[in-house]
Amino acid sequence: MKDILEQLEQRRATARQGGGQRRVDGQHAKGKLTARERIELLLDEGSFEEFDMFVAHRCTDFGMEADRPAGDGVVTGWGTINGRMVYVFSQDFTVMGGSVSETHGAKICKIMDMAMQNGAPVIGLNDSGGARIQEGVASLAAYGEVFQRNIEASGVVPQISVIMGPCAGGAVYSPAMTDFIFMVKDSSYMFVTGPDVVKTVTNEVVTAEELGGASTHTKKSSVADGAFENDVEALSEVRRLVDFLPLNNRQKAPVRPFFDDPSRVETSLDTLVPDNPNQPYDMKELILKIADEGDFFEIQKDFAANIITGFIRVEGQSVGVVANQPMVLAGCLDIDASRKAARFVRFCDAFEIPILTLVDVPGFLPGTSQEYGGVIKHGAKLLFAYGEATVPKVTVLTRKTYGGAYVVMASKHLKADFNYAWPTAEVAVMGAKGAVEILYRSELGDKDKIAARTKDYEDRFANPFVAAERGFIDEVIMPHSTRRRVARAFAALRNKKLSTPWKKHDNIPL
Repeated sequence: MKDILEQLEQRRATARQGGGQRRVDGQHAKGKLTARERIELLLDEGSFEEFDMFVAHRCTDFGMEADRPAGDGVVTGWGTINGRMVYVFSQDFTVMGGSVSETHGAKICKIMDMAMQNGAPVIGLNDSGGARIQEGVASLAAYGEVFQRNIEASGVVPQISVIMGPCAGGAVYSPAMTDFIFMVKDSSYMFVTGPDVVKTVTNEVVTAEELGGASTHTKKSSVADGAFENDVEALSEVRRLVDFLPLNNRQKAPVRPFFDDPSRVETSLDTLVPDNPNQPYDMKELILKIADEGDFFEIQKDFAANIITGFIRVEGQSVGVVANQPMVLAGCLDIDASRKAARFVRFCDAFEIPILTLVDVPGFLPGTSQEYGGVIKHGAKLLFAYGEATVPKVTVLTRKTYGGAYVVMASKHLKADFNYAWPTAEVAVMGAKGAVEILYRSELGDKDKIAARTKDYEDRFANPFVAAERGFIDEVIMPHSTRRRVARAFAALRNKKLSTPWKKHDNIPL
């Protein structure tokens, strides 16, 4: 019996070594942690339960039968983050470059199936050279099986991908279908075709970092939701994100203890909106002053900064925030902002996270590049996302909201539950100057007359009371009481039930 126990320990020790000390040292030399070190940092200490430690590949071509490392390049199992269950797979670059074989894929599929059955999030730590060439189509089939599970799990359990090394070819499509993608600066990249293939086909010379690095995907393509300095920071922030999310679509997000008075008054908000209507201000200041303890987890911070998305807590409850940012493009909606916000709103709705919308929007960004790029379709995505969302929706108008953008930004007409406005808010078809130039075109030569007309238009429409008279605004509130009013609104909506007509699924304008 003792011999058998020793043999088990020996086998475990060999499996834990991955590709051996030399390769582990190589991983560390690149500033990267090993697959197991990453899991230890991500999960609560001592909580990891591993599956399939001894699984080995079955390939016999190209001399592969001589090298069958235990675990086959991926560590899988479950554990807890702050006491809440999650499933995790962590690809091991020290074993055959983390390449995906038939059995490697089967290990990932097994924990994804368990996550679905048991209602817990899946976190994938990606660090793989791609499909294992020696296995040919069997490796591609493994990817396909993983993709199918990503699709089935979508909207059922949260899925988070952390790109911590190379992720190329077919491998990128699994993270692309998950809810959040995070990258590590300078050590991770994602692309469908690498720099060598790009050079061969298009004659473009580009580095891996330029083609698919963290900066590219957080600022230009919007593929990634955030980038972090190193593995340690990335895993720490994933732990923080998981705390905002429910375990599955049938549970509510966790309620955290809070030490912040829901009735807290913020007198500084009374002067947040400048007297000059063209002067910007930072909407993040309002978000932080509404949030419990000023804690805000921002999503896609570096992309389409004219709209802000992320999570806060109000009275300990998770709330998704969508807010126009007057500091960037005057807070205009454009293609990128619409896509970014629409995806975020749909995630919140899928997982029963209430949505707070803070509005200061002059309209959609005009121009040929926007029209040629399909701003109509992309703007409709955000409109559609808000309209189909059945979670509690609270909206606060801070300054201006004009035209179609007023309707799109969680207006009363898209079944928002509470619509508040500050006294500084304006709800109108367009700004006074543009409206007067259309209404009184014949008087454009007379500056005094136009000035008088503009002032008259402003007096009549540059306030929230016309909309309030029609019931489109529920209440005009004092800015300093915003946190209290928002907290009370969400408290009143905790038992909200809203059913929609039966359908197989909708057909969002993609």
